[in-house]
Amino acid sequence: MGKNSVRGEGTPGRVEHAGELGWDESLYGDDASEASGTAAGSSRHSGSEGATEPARSGESKDDSGASKDGPGEGGGHGSAAGAGHRRGGRRKRGKRKHRILRWTAITLAVLIIGTAGAGYLYYQHLNNNIRKGDRSAGGSDAKKTAPNAQGQTPLNILLIGSDSRNSDENVKLGGAKADRGGDPHADVQMLLHVSADRKSASVVSIPRDTRVDMPPCKDTEKKKDYPATNAIINEALGRGGAGCVLDTWEKLTGIYIDHWMLVDFAGVVAISDAVGGADVCVKQNIDDHPTKLQPGGSHLHLTAGNHTVKGEQALQWLRTRHAFGSDIGRSEAQHMYMNSVIRNLKDQNAFTDTGRLMDIAETATKSLQVSSELGTVKKLFDLGMELKDIPMDRINMLTMPRLPDPKDPDSHVVPDKAKADALWALLRDDKPLDGKSDGKPAPAPSKGPAAASADSLAVSVVNGTGTNGRVAAKGRATEVVSALKAKGFKKADTGSSNPASTSEVDYPQASGAQGKADAESIATALGLPTSAVKASDVKGLTLVVGADWRSGDSYPKQDPKTSDPLKDTETVNGADKGACMDVYAPYRF
Repeated sequence: MGKNSVRGEGTPGRVEHAGELGWDESLYGDDASEASGTAAGSSRHSGSEGATEPARSGESKDDSGASKDGPGEGGGHGSAAGAGHRRGGRRKRGKRKHRILRWTAITLAVLIIGTAGAGYLYYQHLNNNIRKGDRSAGGSDAKKTAPNAQGQTPLNILLIGSDSRNSDENVKLGGAKADRGGDPHADVQMLLHVSADRKSASVVSIPRDTRVDMPPCKDTEKKKDYPATNAIINEALGRGGAGCVLDTWEKLTGIYIDHWMLVDFAGVVAISDAVGGADVCVKQNIDDHPTKLQPGGSHLHLTAGNHTVKGEQALQWLRTRHAFGSDIGRSEAQHMYMNSVIRNLKDQNAFTDTGRLMDIAETATKSLQVSSELGTVKKLFDLGMELKDIPMDRINMLTMPRLPDPKDPDSHVVPDKAKADALWALLRDDKPLDGKSDGKPAPAPSKGPAAASADSLAVSVVNGTGTNGRVAAKGRATEVVSALKAKGFKKADTGSSNPASTSEVDYPQASGAQGKADAESIATALGLPTSAVKASDVKGLTLVVGADWRSGDSYPKQDPKTSDPLKDTETVNGADKGACMDVYAPYRF
Protein backbone atom coordinates (compact mmCIF):
# COMPACT_ATOMS: atom_id res chain seq x y z
CA MET A 1 0.00 0.00 0.00
CA GLY A 2 1.46 3.38 -0.95
CA LYS A 3 1.93 6.40 1.22
CA ASN A 4 -0.97 8.73 1.94
CA SER A 5 -1.61 11.84 3.94
CA VAL A 6 -3.48 10.14 6.78
CA ARG A 7 -1.12 9.65 9.71
CA GLY A 8 -1.16 6.06 10.89
CA GLU A 9 -2.14 4.55 7.52
CA GLY A 10 0.11 2.17 5.72
CA THR A 11 1.28 -1.31 6.65
CA PRO A 12 1.50 -1.60 10.42
CA GLY A 13 4.74 -2.91 11.90
CA ARG A 14 4.80 -6.29 13.58
CA VAL A 15 5.24 -6.68 17.32
CA GLU A 16 8.67 -7.98 18.19
CA HIS A 17 8.71 -11.46 19.79
CA ALA A 18 4.93 -11.66 19.62
CA GLY A 19 5.14 -15.41 19.29
CA GLU A 20 6.65 -15.68 22.78
CA LEU A 21 3.41 -14.29 24.16
CA GLY A 22 1.21 -16.67 22.20
CA TRP A 23 -0.24 -13.93 19.98
CA ASP A 24 -1.27 -14.42 16.35
CA GLU A 25 0.53 -11.80 14.30
CA SER A 26 -2.03 -12.15 11.53
CA LEU A 27 -4.39 -10.18 13.75
CA TYR A 28 -2.39 -7.03 13.37
CA GLY A 29 -0.19 -7.62 10.33
CA ASP A 30 -1.27 -7.98 6.72
CA ASP A 31 -4.94 -8.37 7.61
CA ALA A 32 -5.09 -4.83 8.95
CA SER A 33 -3.47 -3.54 5.77
CA GLU A 34 -5.95 -5.49 3.68
CA ALA A 35 -8.84 -3.95 5.57
CA SER A 36 -7.54 -0.45 4.86
CA GLY A 37 -6.74 -1.29 1.28
CA THR A 38 -10.19 -2.75 0.68
CA ALA A 39 -11.88 0.31 2.12
CA ALA A 40 -9.78 2.64 -0.01
CA GLY A 41 -10.37 0.53 -3.11
CA SER A 42 -14.13 0.58 -2.57
CA SER A 43 -14.05 4.35 -2.26
CA ARG A 44 -12.20 4.70 -5.54
CA HIS A 45 -14.70 2.40 -7.23
CA SER A 46 -17.69 4.43 -6.03
CA GLY A 47 -16.17 7.57 -7.51
CA SER A 48 -16.23 6.06 -11.05
CA GLU A 49 -19.84 5.02 -11.16
CA GLY A 50 -21.60 5.36 -14.55
CA ALA A 51 -24.68 7.53 -15.28
CA THR A 52 -26.93 4.51 -15.17
CA GLU A 53 -27.04 2.21 -12.11
CA PRO A 54 -29.04 -0.93 -11.51
CA ALA A 55 -32.33 -0.56 -9.68
CA ARG A 56 -32.24 -1.23 -5.98
CA SER A 57 -34.43 -3.95 -4.60
CA GLY A 58 -38.03 -2.84 -4.60
CA GLU A 59 -37.53 -0.20 -7.32
CA SER A 60 -38.84 -0.24 -10.88
CA LYS A 61 -37.71 1.77 -13.87
CA ASP A 62 -39.50 3.30 -16.85
CA ASP A 63 -38.21 3.03 -20.41
CA SER A 64 -35.83 5.95 -19.84
CA GLY A 65 -34.15 4.21 -16.95
CA ALA A 66 -35.49 6.63 -14.33
CA SER A 67 -36.89 5.33 -11.11
CA LYS A 68 -40.62 5.65 -10.59
CA ASP A 69 -40.47 5.44 -6.78
CA GLY A 70 -41.10 9.06 -5.92
CA PRO A 71 -39.54 12.48 -5.80
CA GLY A 72 -35.82 12.79 -6.29
CA GLU A 73 -33.47 14.59 -3.99
CA GLY A 74 -33.47 17.79 -6.04
CA GLY A 75 -36.04 17.55 -8.80
CA GLY A 76 -39.38 16.23 -9.92
CA HIS A 77 -40.54 12.72 -10.53
CA GLY A 78 -38.42 10.84 -13.05
CA SER A 79 -36.20 13.79 -13.97
CA ALA A 80 -32.65 13.10 -15.14
CA ALA A 81 -31.40 15.76 -12.74
CA GLY A 82 -33.19 14.01 -9.87
CA ALA A 83 -31.58 10.72 -10.80
CA GLY A 84 -28.19 12.38 -10.95
CA HIS A 85 -28.69 13.99 -7.59
CA ARG A 86 -29.75 10.64 -6.11
CA ARG A 87 -26.65 9.00 -7.51
CA GLY A 88 -24.49 11.82 -6.20
CA GLY A 89 -26.07 11.48 -2.77
CA ARG A 90 -25.42 7.79 -2.75
CA ARG A 91 -21.83 8.40 -3.85
CA LYS A 92 -21.32 10.81 -0.94
CA ARG A 93 -22.86 8.38 1.52
CA GLY A 94 -20.71 5.58 0.08
CA LYS A 95 -17.57 7.70 0.46
CA ARG A 96 -18.46 8.56 4.04
CA LYS A 97 -19.18 4.90 4.75
CA HIS A 98 -15.87 3.79 3.27
CA ARG A 99 -13.98 6.52 5.13
CA ILE A 100 -15.54 5.24 8.35
CA LEU A 101 -14.57 1.67 7.46
CA ARG A 102 -11.04 2.79 6.64
CA TRP A 103 -10.67 4.72 9.90
CA THR A 104 -12.13 1.80 11.86
CA ALA A 105 -9.61 -0.56 10.31
CA ILE A 106 -6.76 1.85 11.02
CA THR A 107 -7.89 2.44 14.60
CA LEU A 108 -8.28 -1.30 15.19
CA ALA A 109 -4.81 -1.97 13.84
CA VAL A 110 -3.30 0.75 16.03
CA LEU A 111 -5.13 -0.50 19.11
CA ILE A 112 -4.01 -4.08 18.54
CA ILE A 113 -0.44 -3.03 17.92
CA GLY A 114 -0.49 -0.80 20.97
CA THR A 115 -2.00 -3.48 23.18
CA ALA A 116 0.40 -6.12 21.93
CA GLY A 117 3.33 -3.79 22.36
CA ALA A 118 2.28 -2.89 25.88
CA GLY A 119 1.82 -6.58 26.68
CA TYR A 120 5.27 -7.40 25.40
CA LEU A 121 6.81 -4.53 27.37
CA TYR A 122 5.07 -5.72 30.53
CA TYR A 123 6.21 -9.28 29.85
CA GLN A 124 9.78 -8.02 29.52
CA HIS A 125 9.32 -5.96 32.68
CA LEU A 126 8.37 -9.08 34.62
CA ASN A 127 11.28 -11.02 33.14
CA ASN A 128 13.66 -8.23 34.13
CA ASN A 129 12.37 -8.43 37.71
CA ILE A 130 13.59 -12.00 38.08
CA ARG A 131 16.95 -12.58 39.74
CA LYS A 132 18.65 -15.76 38.59
CA GLY A 133 21.53 -17.95 39.70
CA ASP A 134 23.31 -21.16 38.71
CA ARG A 135 21.37 -24.35 39.47
CA SER A 136 24.45 -25.99 40.99
CA ALA A 137 27.61 -24.81 42.73
CA GLY A 138 29.61 -27.52 41.00
CA GLY A 139 28.80 -30.49 43.23
CA SER A 140 25.67 -31.82 41.55
CA ASP A 141 26.07 -35.47 40.63
CA ALA A 142 22.61 -37.03 41.07
CA LYS A 143 21.02 -38.76 38.10
CA LYS A 144 17.80 -37.46 36.58
CA THR A 145 14.93 -39.95 36.79
CA ALA A 146 14.20 -41.74 33.54
CA PRO A 147 10.85 -40.92 31.86
CA ASN A 148 7.87 -43.19 32.48
CA ALA A 149 6.02 -45.02 29.70
CA GLN A 150 4.26 -41.77 28.73
CA GLY A 151 7.54 -39.86 28.53
CA GLN A 152 6.85 -37.94 31.77
CA THR A 153 9.40 -37.24 34.48
CA PRO A 154 8.97 -36.12 38.09
CA LEU A 155 9.63 -32.51 39.01
CA ASN A 156 11.80 -31.67 42.04
CA ILE A 157 12.11 -28.09 43.27
CA LEU A 158 14.10 -26.96 46.31
CA LEU A 159 12.38 -24.15 48.25
CA ILE A 160 14.80 -22.08 50.33
CA GLY A 161 14.08 -19.37 52.90
CA SER A 162 17.03 -17.07 53.65
CA ASP A 163 17.62 -15.20 56.92
CA SER A 164 19.72 -12.57 55.11
CA ARG A 165 19.86 -9.16 56.82
CA ASN A 166 21.65 -7.49 53.93
CA SER A 167 19.00 -4.83 53.34
CA ASP A 168 17.26 -2.22 55.50
CA GLU A 169 13.93 -3.97 55.05
CA ASN A 170 15.28 -7.37 56.08
CA VAL A 171 17.02 -5.91 59.13
CA LYS A 172 13.76 -4.22 60.12
CA LEU A 173 11.80 -7.45 59.73
CA GLY A 174 14.39 -9.85 61.13
CA GLY A 175 16.24 -7.83 63.74
CA ALA A 176 19.83 -8.87 64.46
CA LYS A 177 21.40 -5.73 63.02
CA ALA A 178 24.81 -7.11 63.93
CA ASP A 179 24.33 -9.83 61.31
CA ARG A 180 24.11 -7.32 58.46
CA GLY A 181 26.75 -8.05 55.85
CA GLY A 182 27.30 -11.59 57.10
CA ASP A 183 26.74 -14.83 55.20
CA PRO A 184 23.04 -15.72 54.96
CA HIS A 185 21.69 -18.98 56.33
CA ALA A 186 19.04 -21.21 54.76
CA ASP A 187 16.70 -21.45 57.73
CA VAL A 188 13.91 -23.00 55.62
CA GLN A 189 14.65 -25.88 53.28
CA MET A 190 11.91 -27.91 51.62
CA LEU A 191 11.93 -30.26 48.65
CA LEU A 192 8.77 -30.15 46.54
CA HIS A 193 8.39 -33.40 44.60
CA VAL A 194 5.68 -33.51 41.93
CA SER A 195 4.93 -36.94 40.50
CA ALA A 196 5.59 -37.63 36.83
CA ASP A 197 1.85 -37.95 36.12
CA ARG A 198 1.19 -34.67 38.05
CA LYS A 199 -1.44 -36.40 40.22
CA SER A 200 0.31 -36.15 43.59
CA ALA A 201 2.91 -34.02 45.34
CA SER A 202 5.13 -34.40 48.41
CA VAL A 203 6.99 -31.78 50.42
CA VAL A 204 9.84 -32.81 52.72
CA SER A 205 11.56 -30.38 55.09
CA ILE A 206 15.02 -30.81 56.56
CA PRO A 207 15.41 -28.99 59.89
CA ARG A 208 17.90 -26.15 59.67
CA ASP A 209 19.98 -27.63 62.53
CA THR A 210 20.69 -30.93 60.76
CA ARG A 211 24.32 -32.05 60.50
CA VAL A 212 25.16 -33.37 57.02
CA ASP A 213 28.04 -33.90 54.61
CA MET A 214 28.45 -31.04 52.16
CA PRO A 215 30.22 -31.40 48.80
CA PRO A 216 32.80 -28.93 47.49
CA CYS A 217 31.07 -25.74 46.33
CA LYS A 218 32.17 -22.86 44.14
CA ASP A 219 30.89 -19.34 44.85
CA THR A 220 31.12 -17.54 41.50
CA GLU A 221 30.14 -14.15 42.97
CA LYS A 222 32.80 -14.21 45.68
CA LYS A 223 35.16 -16.15 43.41
CA LYS A 224 35.82 -18.54 46.26
CA ASP A 225 36.04 -22.33 46.46
CA TYR A 226 34.79 -24.20 49.52
CA PRO A 227 36.05 -27.71 50.30
CA ALA A 228 33.83 -30.62 51.29
CA THR A 229 32.89 -30.57 54.95
CA ASN A 230 30.58 -31.95 57.62
CA ALA A 231 28.47 -29.13 59.03
CA ILE A 232 25.00 -27.81 59.82
CA ILE A 233 22.87 -27.72 56.67
CA ASN A 234 21.74 -24.09 56.98
CA GLU A 235 25.37 -23.02 56.45
CA ALA A 236 25.34 -24.31 52.86
CA LEU A 237 23.75 -21.08 51.58
CA GLY A 238 26.83 -19.10 52.64
CA ARG A 239 29.19 -21.55 50.91
CA GLY A 240 28.13 -20.96 47.33
CA GLY A 241 24.57 -19.71 47.37
CA ALA A 242 21.43 -21.67 46.63
CA GLY A 243 23.36 -23.90 44.23
CA CYS A 244 25.40 -25.25 47.15
CA VAL A 245 22.20 -25.97 49.11
CA LEU A 246 20.94 -27.94 46.09
CA ASP A 247 24.20 -29.87 45.81
CA THR A 248 24.08 -30.70 49.52
CA TRP A 249 20.54 -32.06 49.20
CA GLU A 250 21.51 -34.14 46.17
CA LYS A 251 24.48 -35.60 48.02
CA LEU A 252 22.29 -36.52 50.99
CA THR A 253 19.26 -37.86 49.09
CA GLY A 254 20.49 -39.04 45.70
CA ILE A 255 17.52 -37.19 44.18
CA TYR A 256 18.09 -35.08 41.08
CA ILE A 257 16.72 -31.58 41.80
CA ASP A 258 15.57 -29.64 38.75
CA HIS A 259 15.35 -26.12 40.19
CA TRP A 260 15.63 -23.99 43.31
CA MET A 261 13.65 -20.96 44.47
CA LEU A 262 14.97 -18.58 47.15
CA VAL A 263 13.06 -15.95 49.16
CA ASP A 264 14.10 -13.60 51.99
CA PHE A 265 12.09 -11.97 54.82
CA ALA A 266 10.82 -9.08 52.72
CA GLY A 267 9.87 -11.45 49.92
CA VAL A 268 7.80 -13.60 52.28
CA VAL A 269 5.86 -10.54 53.45
CA ALA A 270 5.18 -9.32 49.90
CA ILE A 271 4.15 -12.72 48.56
CA SER A 272 1.91 -13.36 51.57
CA ASP A 273 0.02 -10.15 50.88
CA ALA A 274 -0.24 -10.95 47.17
CA VAL A 275 -1.77 -14.40 47.71
CA GLY A 276 -4.14 -13.17 50.42
CA GLY A 277 -2.45 -14.78 53.42
CA ALA A 278 -3.14 -18.18 54.97
CA ASP A 279 -5.47 -19.67 57.55
CA VAL A 280 -3.64 -21.02 60.60
CA CYS A 281 -4.60 -22.30 64.05
CA VAL A 282 -3.11 -22.41 67.56
CA LYS A 283 -4.58 -24.43 70.41
CA GLN A 284 -3.51 -21.92 73.07
CA ASN A 285 -2.75 -18.20 73.20
CA ILE A 286 0.75 -17.62 71.85
CA ASP A 287 3.39 -14.95 72.41
CA ASP A 288 6.79 -15.87 70.94
CA HIS A 289 8.94 -13.41 72.90
CA PRO A 290 12.60 -13.31 74.00
CA THR A 291 13.48 -15.03 77.26
CA LYS A 292 16.65 -15.31 79.35
CA LEU A 293 17.28 -18.79 78.00
CA GLN A 294 16.16 -18.06 74.44
CA PRO A 295 16.93 -14.58 73.14
CA GLY A 296 15.19 -13.36 70.01
CA GLY A 297 11.84 -14.71 68.97
CA SER A 298 9.38 -14.06 66.17
CA HIS A 299 7.04 -11.83 68.26
CA LEU A 300 4.02 -13.75 66.97
CA HIS A 301 1.07 -12.85 69.22
CA LEU A 302 -2.27 -14.62 68.65
CA THR A 303 -5.19 -15.78 70.74
CA ALA A 304 -6.18 -19.43 70.67
CA GLY A 305 -8.17 -20.48 67.62
CA ASN A 306 -8.19 -19.84 63.88
CA HIS A 307 -6.59 -16.80 62.25
CA THR A 308 -5.72 -15.52 58.78
CA VAL A 309 -2.14 -14.26 58.80
CA LYS A 310 -0.78 -11.90 56.15
CA GLY A 311 2.26 -9.76 55.55
CA GLU A 312 4.56 -9.36 58.54
CA GLN A 313 2.36 -11.56 60.72
CA ALA A 314 2.74 -14.35 58.16
CA LEU A 315 6.52 -13.98 58.42
CA GLN A 316 6.25 -14.20 62.21
CA TRP A 317 4.26 -17.42 61.88
CA LEU A 318 6.80 -18.97 59.53
CA ARG A 319 9.73 -17.95 61.79
CA THR A 320 8.24 -19.11 65.10
CA ARG A 321 10.38 -21.83 66.62
CA HIS A 322 10.57 -21.60 70.41
CA ALA A 323 6.80 -21.30 70.96
CA PHE A 324 6.23 -24.36 68.77
CA GLY A 325 8.73 -26.38 70.80
CA SER A 326 11.60 -26.72 68.32
CA ASP A 327 12.67 -26.38 64.72
CA ILE A 328 10.59 -29.50 64.06
CA GLY A 329 7.48 -27.70 65.27
CA ARG A 330 8.35 -24.78 63.07
CA SER A 331 8.48 -27.06 60.01
CA GLU A 332 5.04 -28.41 60.86
CA ALA A 333 3.66 -24.85 61.14
CA GLN A 334 5.22 -23.98 57.77
CA HIS A 335 3.52 -26.99 56.17
CA MET A 336 0.18 -25.88 57.61
CA TYR A 337 0.74 -22.42 56.10
CA MET A 338 1.70 -23.76 52.66
CA ASN A 339 -1.29 -26.09 52.49
CA SER A 340 -3.62 -23.22 53.39
CA VAL A 341 -2.16 -20.95 50.69
CA ILE A 342 -2.64 -23.63 48.04
CA ARG A 343 -6.20 -24.34 49.21
CA ASN A 344 -7.11 -20.65 49.19
CA LEU A 345 -5.72 -20.09 45.69
CA LYS A 346 -7.69 -23.07 44.42
CA ASP A 347 -10.89 -21.97 46.18
CA GLN A 348 -10.56 -18.47 44.71
CA ASN A 349 -9.86 -19.82 41.19
CA ALA A 350 -6.74 -17.67 41.25
CA PHE A 351 -5.05 -19.89 38.65
CA THR A 352 -7.60 -18.77 36.06
CA ASP A 353 -8.15 -15.19 37.27
CA THR A 354 -6.00 -13.02 35.01
CA GLY A 355 -6.04 -10.04 37.38
CA ARG A 356 -4.94 -12.11 40.37
CA LEU A 357 -2.28 -13.85 38.33
CA MET A 358 -0.86 -10.51 37.18
CA ASP A 359 -0.71 -9.22 40.76
CA ILE A 360 0.94 -12.40 41.99
CA ALA A 361 3.35 -12.44 39.03
CA GLU A 362 4.41 -8.85 39.70
CA THR A 363 5.13 -9.61 43.36
CA ALA A 364 6.67 -13.02 42.83
CA THR A 365 9.11 -11.88 40.16
CA LYS A 366 10.32 -9.09 42.45
CA SER A 367 10.53 -11.30 45.55
CA LEU A 368 11.99 -14.57 44.30
CA GLN A 369 15.42 -15.56 43.14
CA VAL A 370 15.37 -18.71 40.99
CA SER A 371 17.74 -21.07 39.25
CA SER A 372 18.45 -19.98 35.71
CA GLU A 373 16.27 -22.71 34.15
CA LEU A 374 13.21 -21.04 35.74
CA GLY A 375 14.26 -17.54 34.78
CA THR A 376 11.29 -16.43 32.65
CA VAL A 377 7.70 -15.56 33.45
CA LYS A 378 6.50 -18.21 31.01
CA LYS A 379 8.41 -20.97 32.79
CA LEU A 380 7.16 -19.84 36.19
CA PHE A 381 3.61 -19.68 34.82
CA ASP A 382 3.95 -23.15 33.29
CA LEU A 383 5.16 -24.42 36.66
CA GLY A 384 2.06 -23.02 38.36
CA MET A 385 -0.17 -24.66 35.80
CA GLU A 386 1.57 -28.00 36.44
CA LEU A 387 0.58 -27.78 40.10
CA LYS A 388 -2.93 -26.38 39.94
CA ASP A 389 -4.79 -29.63 39.22
CA ILE A 390 -3.25 -31.78 41.96
CA PRO A 391 -6.02 -32.65 44.46
CA MET A 392 -5.41 -31.32 47.96
CA ASP A 393 -5.76 -34.79 49.49
CA ARG A 394 -2.85 -35.96 47.32
CA ILE A 395 -0.48 -33.34 48.73
CA ASN A 396 1.51 -34.57 51.74
CA MET A 397 4.11 -32.66 53.73
CA LEU A 398 6.46 -34.01 56.38
CA THR A 399 9.78 -33.44 58.12
CA MET A 400 12.76 -35.73 57.51
CA PRO A 401 13.14 -38.52 60.11
CA ARG A 402 16.06 -37.59 62.39
CA LEU A 403 17.98 -38.51 65.54
CA PRO A 404 19.95 -36.39 68.04
CA ASP A 405 23.38 -35.38 66.75
CA PRO A 406 26.05 -37.34 68.70
CA LYS A 407 28.28 -34.25 68.55
CA ASP A 408 25.64 -31.93 70.01
CA PRO A 409 22.47 -33.82 71.01
CA ASP A 410 20.85 -30.79 72.65
CA SER A 411 21.03 -28.47 69.65
CA HIS A 412 21.50 -30.47 66.46
CA VAL A 413 20.08 -33.55 64.71
CA VAL A 414 21.26 -36.01 62.08
CA PRO A 415 19.19 -38.00 59.57
CA ASP A 416 17.71 -41.23 60.91
CA LYS A 417 19.54 -43.21 58.27
CA ALA A 418 17.21 -46.20 57.85
CA LYS A 419 14.02 -44.13 57.70
CA ALA A 420 15.50 -41.19 55.80
CA ASP A 421 17.06 -43.43 53.16
CA ALA A 422 13.70 -45.18 52.72
CA LEU A 423 12.05 -41.77 52.30
CA TRP A 424 14.56 -40.66 49.67
CA ALA A 425 14.09 -43.98 47.85
CA LEU A 426 10.32 -43.36 47.65
CA LEU A 427 10.91 -39.97 46.06
CA ARG A 428 13.61 -41.27 43.71
CA ASP A 429 11.20 -44.01 42.59
CA ASP A 430 8.40 -41.44 42.23
CA LYS A 431 6.13 -43.17 44.73
CA PRO A 432 3.52 -41.05 46.55
CA LEU A 433 3.93 -40.77 50.31
CA ASP A 434 0.24 -41.50 50.87
CA GLY A 435 0.56 -44.90 49.19
CA LYS A 436 -2.41 -44.16 46.92
CA SER A 437 -2.73 -44.65 43.20
CA ASP A 438 -4.76 -42.53 40.79
CA GLY A 439 -7.81 -44.69 41.45
CA LYS A 440 -7.28 -46.94 38.44
CA PRO A 441 -6.42 -50.61 38.88
CA ALA A 442 -2.74 -51.31 38.44
CA PRO A 443 -2.04 -52.71 34.98
CA ALA A 444 -1.10 -56.35 34.84
CA PRO A 445 2.65 -56.73 34.55
CA SER A 446 3.62 -57.16 30.95
CA LYS A 447 5.64 -60.14 29.92
CA GLY A 448 8.87 -58.58 28.83
CA PRO A 449 11.90 -60.31 27.39
CA ALA A 450 13.66 -62.92 29.46
CA ALA A 451 17.00 -62.00 30.96
CA ALA A 452 20.09 -63.15 29.11
CA SER A 453 22.06 -66.00 30.63
CA ALA A 454 24.13 -64.97 33.65
CA ASP A 455 27.44 -66.05 32.10
CA SER A 456 26.85 -63.74 29.10
CA LEU A 457 26.26 -60.53 31.09
CA ALA A 458 29.15 -58.13 31.62
CA VAL A 459 28.65 -56.33 34.95
CA SER A 460 30.78 -53.48 36.31
CA VAL A 461 30.75 -53.34 40.14
CA VAL A 462 31.38 -49.95 41.74
CA ASN A 463 32.35 -49.32 45.39
CA GLY A 464 30.09 -46.47 46.56
CA THR A 465 30.31 -47.06 50.32
CA GLY A 466 32.33 -43.92 51.08
CA THR A 467 29.52 -41.50 51.98
CA ASN A 468 28.15 -39.65 55.01
CA GLY A 469 31.61 -38.89 56.31
CA ARG A 470 32.68 -42.52 56.39
CA VAL A 471 35.69 -43.97 54.58
CA ALA A 472 34.81 -46.41 51.81
CA ALA A 473 34.84 -50.07 52.83
CA LYS A 474 38.13 -51.34 51.39
CA GLY A 475 37.90 -53.97 48.66
CA ARG A 476 34.10 -53.90 48.67
CA ALA A 477 33.74 -54.05 44.89
CA THR A 478 36.08 -57.04 44.67
CA GLU A 479 34.05 -58.90 47.32
CA VAL A 480 30.79 -58.40 45.44
CA VAL A 481 32.40 -59.39 42.13
CA SER A 482 33.38 -62.69 43.75
CA ALA A 483 29.81 -63.17 44.98
CA LEU A 484 28.45 -62.52 41.46
CA LYS A 485 30.88 -64.97 39.85
CA ALA A 486 29.83 -67.61 42.37
CA LYS A 487 26.26 -67.12 41.09
CA GLY A 488 27.26 -67.56 37.45
CA PHE A 489 27.99 -63.98 36.37
CA LYS A 490 31.43 -64.85 35.02
CA LYS A 491 31.95 -61.49 33.29
CA ALA A 492 31.59 -59.40 36.46
CA ASP A 493 34.48 -57.01 37.08
CA THR A 494 35.31 -53.99 39.24
CA GLY A 495 34.85 -50.39 38.14
CA SER A 496 35.97 -47.01 39.51
CA SER A 497 34.54 -45.89 42.87
CA ASN A 498 31.51 -43.61 42.90
CA PRO A 499 29.99 -42.69 46.32
CA ALA A 500 26.29 -43.47 46.67
CA SER A 501 23.94 -43.54 49.66
CA THR A 502 21.99 -46.52 48.38
CA SER A 503 22.82 -49.54 46.27
CA GLU A 504 21.37 -49.90 42.79
CA VAL A 505 21.72 -51.76 39.51
CA ASP A 506 21.86 -49.40 36.54
CA TYR A 507 21.22 -50.33 32.93
CA PRO A 508 21.58 -48.17 29.77
CA GLN A 509 18.37 -46.38 28.85
CA ALA A 510 18.87 -47.33 25.22
CA SER A 511 18.76 -51.05 26.11
CA GLY A 512 15.09 -50.74 27.07
CA ALA A 513 13.13 -53.73 28.33
CA GLN A 514 15.98 -56.17 27.70
CA GLY A 515 18.40 -54.09 29.75
CA LYS A 516 15.87 -53.87 32.58
CA ALA A 517 15.33 -57.65 32.57
CA ASP A 518 19.10 -58.26 32.69
CA ALA A 519 19.52 -55.76 35.56
CA GLU A 520 16.66 -57.34 37.51
CA SER A 521 18.33 -60.74 37.24
CA ILE A 522 21.46 -59.29 38.89
CA ALA A 523 19.39 -57.63 41.64
CA THR A 524 17.50 -60.85 42.34
CA ALA A 525 20.70 -62.86 42.56
CA LEU A 526 22.04 -60.56 45.30
CA GLY A 527 18.81 -59.91 47.19
CA LEU A 528 18.36 -56.29 46.05
CA PRO A 529 14.75 -55.06 45.69
CA THR A 530 13.45 -54.45 42.17
CA SER A 531 13.16 -50.74 43.06
CA ALA A 532 16.96 -50.68 43.02
CA VAL A 533 16.95 -51.26 39.26
CA LYS A 534 17.35 -47.94 37.39
CA ALA A 535 17.57 -46.82 33.78
CA SER A 536 20.59 -44.54 33.52
CA ASP A 537 23.18 -43.03 31.20
CA VAL A 538 25.69 -45.79 31.97
CA LYS A 539 27.37 -47.55 29.06
CA GLY A 540 26.72 -51.04 30.41
CA LEU A 541 25.22 -52.93 33.35
CA THR A 542 26.57 -51.35 36.53
CA LEU A 543 26.09 -52.48 40.12
CA VAL A 544 26.69 -49.66 42.61
CA VAL A 545 27.40 -51.01 46.10
CA GLY A 546 26.16 -48.15 48.27
CA ALA A 547 26.67 -47.05 51.85
CA ASP A 548 23.67 -49.20 52.83
CA TRP A 549 25.63 -52.38 51.98
CA ARG A 550 29.08 -52.21 53.54
CA SER A 551 29.55 -55.94 54.11
CA GLY A 552 28.23 -59.37 53.12
CA ASP A 553 27.62 -61.22 49.87
CA SER A 554 23.88 -60.45 49.83
CA TYR A 555 22.08 -57.15 50.27
CA PRO A 556 20.98 -56.83 53.91
CA LYS A 557 17.28 -57.33 54.51
CA GLN A 558 15.53 -54.20 55.72
CA ASP A 559 13.35 -54.30 58.83
CA PRO A 560 10.11 -52.59 57.75
CA LYS A 561 9.51 -51.34 61.30
CA THR A 562 12.80 -49.51 61.52
CA SER A 563 12.76 -48.21 57.95
CA ASP A 564 9.19 -46.88 57.65
CA PRO A 565 9.78 -43.21 56.78
CA LEU A 566 6.26 -42.18 57.80
CA LYS A 567 6.32 -43.82 61.24
CA ASP A 568 6.57 -41.30 64.11
CA THR A 569 7.07 -38.46 61.62
CA GLU A 570 5.03 -35.24 61.51
CA THR A 571 2.86 -35.44 58.38
CA VAL A 572 0.35 -32.81 57.21
CA ASN A 573 -2.14 -33.64 54.47
CA GLY A 574 -3.27 -30.85 52.17
CA ALA A 575 -6.97 -31.58 52.74
CA ASP A 576 -6.70 -31.35 56.54
CA LYS A 577 -8.36 -28.06 57.46
CA GLY A 578 -8.45 -28.96 61.15
CA ALA A 579 -4.69 -28.94 61.80
CA CYS A 580 -3.79 -26.82 64.85
CA MET A 581 -0.45 -26.10 66.55
CA ASP A 582 0.32 -26.79 70.21
CA VAL A 583 2.03 -23.89 71.99
CA TYR A 584 4.94 -24.60 74.36
CA ALA A 585 3.87 -23.59 77.88
CA PRO A 586 6.43 -20.79 78.52
CA TYR A 587 5.08 -18.92 75.48
CA ARG A 588 1.39 -18.97 76.38
CA PHE A 589 -0.42 -15.97 77.78
